[in-house]
Amino acid sequence: MSGNLKTQSNLEKILTSGNFAVTGELGPPRSARKSDVTEKAKHLVGNVDSVNVTDNQTAVVRMSSLAASLIAQQNGLEANMQMVCRDRNRIAMQSDILGAAALGINNLLILSGDHQTFGDHPEAKNVYDLDSINLIRALKNMRDEGRLMSGQEIPEDGRPKLFIGAAYNPFADPEDYRVIRAAKKVEAGVDFMQSQCIYDMARFRKFMAKAVEMGLTEKCYFLAGVTPLKSLGMAKYMKNNVPGITMPDSYIERLKGVAKDKQAEEGIKMASEQIQEFKEMKGISGVHLMLVEWEHMVPTIVKEAKLVPRPQL
Repeated sequence: MSGNLKTQSNLEKILTSGNFAVTGELGPPRSARKSDVTEKAKHLVGNVDSVNVTDNQTAVVRMSSLAASLIAQQNGLEANMQMVCRDRNRIAMQSDILGAAALGINNLLILSGDHQTFGDHPEAKNVYDLDSINLIRALKNMRDEGRLMSGQEIPEDGRPKLFIGAAYNPFADPEDYRVIRAAKKVEAGVDFMQSQCIYDMARFRKFMAKAVEMGLTEKCYFLAGVTPLKSLGMAKYMKNNVPGITMPDSYIERLKGVAKDKQAEEGIKMASEQIQEFKEMKGISGVHLMLVEWEHMVPTIVKEAKLVPRPQL
């Protein structure tokens, strides 16, 4: 995966140089307050190589990912602008891709998007004109071939130069299909992928062994998702209520033995231990820290996990 850089992306430089990457997450506010974005950004600058700016996550209306990404970049972060297929047709998505590139956003992360019935507008009509795999393929063609989906050409000096990201979930059912789904995204042209939050390390190691065996990690950078547990209650909730998450009983038992006011601290320690495992795991190129609405704890976890200082390339 070495060679000429596709973009000026800091994340791309970190990954192609062989450094262990660290990405974070920033959820835009349910308001037009620019300060909500800048306040979160303060905790992330210098602690991550780039930050996912979510796109109406959980199907709840928030400031647009494009606007929040630009604000984040104006405040010292590099954005991974998320784009979900739920809300736009192919015309709007290609338009936003060109707009993001024009504004100096180097990383675009493609997702299907949570179904609208989970959010605050369950009566809304979804779009899903394209699925995530077809949107990845369309973006790659825009960048590398200079063509829109209509077949019309993009001027060579106006092609969007973007580092293409996607998500992968090693734990959803059916289990055997998960690596095949990831392989389809790699074939479509994705450059890097971030996983959902991982707790079941044994099952994840099996997934990664298959990905390595299939040669996927030679074509795409895989980042492992990390979400520290704030409390025993959070661990139980995720085990019983969050689809696509497998929570081993060992996590719950460990937190049961910790005083309530110390459980967040223990959760950070557990996440740090996971990160050390990921550093040694074949095929893993970095971690994706998901601490939405807990951004102020990012400096603590990167320090605990010995992930700082970040490389300056």
